[in-house]
Amino acid sequence: MNASLASNRLPTAVPALFALIAFSLFGAPTSNDPLRPWQAGVTVRRVSEIPGRHALHTYYLTNPESPDGRRVLFFASTTPDAHHGDLVVRDRASGKETVIARGINTEDAHRGACQQWISNGRRVAYHDVKDGRWSVHVVDMETLQDRKLADDRQLCFGRAIDDLLPIYGCHWNPGPYRDLELLNAATGEVRTVVTIADVERHNGPWLAKEFGGRTTSIFFPVISPDGQRVFFKMSAPGPDGEKNNFMSKNASHRQGTVVYDLTTRTPVFMREKWGHPGWHPDSRRIIEMGNVFFDTSENGRMEKMPDLPNMRGNHPSVSPDGRLFVMDGLLDEIGGPKGHWGVTVCDVRGQHFQVLHRFDNARGANSWRRNHPHPIFSADSRRIYFNVSDGEWTQLYVAEAAHGDK
Repeated sequence: MNASLASNRLPTAVPALFALIAFSLFGAPTSNDPLRPWQAGVTVRRVSEIPGRHALHTYYLTNPESPDGRRVLFFASTTPDAHHGDLVVRDRASGKETVIARGINTEDAHRGACQQWISNGRRVAYHDVKDGRWSVHVVDMETLQDRKLADDRQLCFGRAIDDLLPIYGCHWNPGPYRDLELLNAATGEVRTVVTIADVERHNGPWLAKEFGGRTTSIFFPVISPDGQRVFFKMSAPGPDGEKNNFMSKNASHRQGTVVYDLTTRTPVFMREKWGHPGWHPDSRRIIEMGNVFFDTSENGRMEKMPDLPNMRGNHPSVSPDGRLFVMDGLLDEIGGPKGHWGVTVCDVRGQHFQVLHRFDNARGANSWRRNHPHPIFSADSRRIYFNVSDGEWTQLYVAEAAHGDK
C-alpha cells in the first residue's frame, strides 16, 4: 500500500459507544473469535487520494481487488452525478493508476459500470450505453484491448476466477433477450443457460400475481462461488421504461429471488421477495437483510443469526472464509446519530459485532439512484472495501484488519 496513506488511521471510526454496547450486551470475545483482528489496530483510509473526482467500486457482490490482491478496480468520474467516467486500476504497492477504459456511461451511481475482475485477473468486464444502446465489454489487462462482446444486454456478476459472465436484456425493455445468458470473455461465445419459458413454467401463478400479466424477463443474475448455481430476480417494464427512460425508479418492477442449478438447468429455490441477497461461500446458503441465511438446498430453510443489529438499508456480504459478514446501514438501530451510516463486521454465529467506520452518507454523487457503501471483503478476508459519500465526492475506502491470529 502507499506508505503515505497506510498510517492514516481513523481512531474515531469505532466510537467507544459502539464498542461498549457490543461488549456489555454480548460479553468478552472468545479466544477463537474471528472478530479479534477487527477490534483493535484496524486501519481505515481512502484507496486513492487524487482530488476532484468520484472513485467508487461496483457493489457488495463483487470484490474490487484483483484475485492476486495486487490491484484495485474502480469507476472514476468528475461529473457531479457520476454517470460518466473511466475505469481505473490502481496498483496497491506503488499507487500507480492506469485508466483501462474511457468515456463510459452508466445507468446510475449505485453500481457504476458493473465493472468486475474476471479470468483470474487477466481481464476486466463492464457495460456501457451509447446513444441509448447498451453493450458489454471486456478489457485485456496485458494489452488494454477493449472488445465489445454483446449488444442490447447488461452485465451482472460472475466469478473473478473464471471467464463466464452473466448477461441479460435491459430490465425496462429486454426485447428478445428475456433469458439468462452466459458470455465467455475469452472466446466471445454466448449461450443461454436459463430460459424465461422455464421460469414461467415453474412460477407462473406467482408471476401472474406479482406482475399482473405483464411480460417478464430474468434480471440481475449472480453466479455462486462454485460456479454451479445462480440467483436472479424477475422484472417487468414500468411506465417510465416503456418510454425508454431507464433513469427512474419506475423504469421497471423487480421482485423475487429465483435460484437455478446451472449444471442441470433446473430450479432449486424461489422466494417471493428480494432484499439484498448474497451468496455464502458454500454456494448453498444465501445471506439476506435481517441477519438471516436461506438454505437453498433445504427448500429455503431460514437460519437467524441472533443478537445482531438489524440496520436499515443494509447490504450483507459474507467473508470468503465464511466466518464473518460485513454490512452497511443506518446506525440508529444501535444508538448512532440520525442519518449516519456505518460499516459493521459481524460474527456469522451471531452475538458479536464491531462497527468499523461511521459517516454521514448523504452527500457525494448526486445520481437519481444514490450510491451506498456496499462493503465487501477481499479474497483473503483481511480487507473490506466500501464507498463513502460524506463530502463532495464519493470515495472508495478500505479497512484493513490487524495482523496476527485470525
